[in-house]
Amino acid sequence: MQKNESKPMMKTNQIGEEFTIPLAHLNIAACRYGHENLPIILACHGWLDNLNSFKPLAEAFLASDLVDQYQLITFDWPGHGLSEHRPGLYPLNWVDYVYDLDNLIETLLVGVNQPDLVLLGHSLGGIVASAYNACAPQRVNKLILIEAIAPLFEDASLIKQRLNKSLKQHRVHANTHNSNKQPIPTSLKPSGYNSIEIVAKARHKLTGLDEKWCHLIARRNLVNVDEKYCWRSDSRLKLDSMYRMTFEQVDALMSHNETQTLLVLGENGYKQLKSAKKQVLDWFTEVQLIELPGCHHLHMSHATSLLAQIRAFILK
Repeated sequence: MQKNESKPMMKTNQIGEEFTIPLAHLNIAACRYGHENLPIILACHGWLDNLNSFKPLAEAFLASDLVDQYQLITFDWPGHGLSEHRPGLYPLNWVDYVYDLDNLIETLLVGVNQPDLVLLGHSLGGIVASAYNACAPQRVNKLILIEAIAPLFEDASLIKQRLNKSLKQHRVHANTHNSNKQPIPTSLKPSGYNSIEIVAKARHKLTGLDEKWCHLIARRNLVNVDEKYCWRSDSRLKLDSMYRMTFEQVDALMSHNETQTLLVLGENGYKQLKSAKKQVLDWFTEVQLIELPGCHHLHMSHATSLLAQIRAFILK
C-alpha cells in the first residue's frame, strides 16, 4: 500500500467536515465538528458500526456550549465505513485497534505540547479506549466509556478451542477470497441488496435498535454496485478472533487506573456490564458511573441526555 504523505484534505459536510487522516499503515476516514484549534474529544465507534453512529451525539454537541471549548472528532475504524481495510487476508486482532488509536492520536496531536484529550468510546471503541488509557494514561486527560468497560476475557482452558475454530473460519474465508486460484463458485459470492431499507430492517429485527438508527449506520457501510447495495465492510470482522486474554491479564492491565472516567450504561443495555460494577470500582480509582434510559446504542437514541452528562463531566 502506498503511504500518503499529504496533510488531511478537508471537505464540508452538512454539520461537520469530513477529512482523511493518513496514518503510517493506512488511511482513516474522519469527521470534525467544531473548530480545529480547540482541544479534542475523540470518539471511537463500536464493532460493525461507523462514525455515523455518533451523528446524533454530534448534533447535540453542536447545539451546546461545549462546542466553544472543544472539537469533536469521529472516525471509521479500519475496515468500517469509508476507512481503508487492513491489507491482505491476515486475521484481525482487537489489539490492532489499540495500535490504530495510538497512531491516530499521535497524528492528531502533532505540535501540541500539553494535550487536553478526552477519549470517548462505545462498545468495541470503549474497550479499545479503555485499554489504550490503561497503558498510556499520560496521553488521556479524561475517559468516557459508553456500554464498555475493558477488554473481553475468557478462561485459559478455551485457548485450543478458540484457535481451532478461528483457523477453520479463516481457511474458508481465504478460499473464497483468493482470486489467484480458481474462480469463486457463484453460491459463495457475496450477494447485494435491493435497498438500504432492507438492510436496516434486518438489523432492527436482529438487534432491536430503532430502524432509523440502523439506516443511518448501514448507509455508510454499504456501496451501490450495479444497482445492488453491497457491504463495503471488511468481511474478516465477522470471523472469530484467534486469541482472547485471560482475566488475570485484563486485571493486570486495568488495575490502578487513575484517569478521571465516566462510565455510562443503558438501562436496557448489556446485562453483563451492570454485573461488573464492583470490578469497575476495583480498577478505576476516579470513576463516575451512571445509567441512562436506552439500550446498547443509547448514544444514538438518547443523545441529548448523554451529551448533558458528558458536558457536566468534562467541564467539572
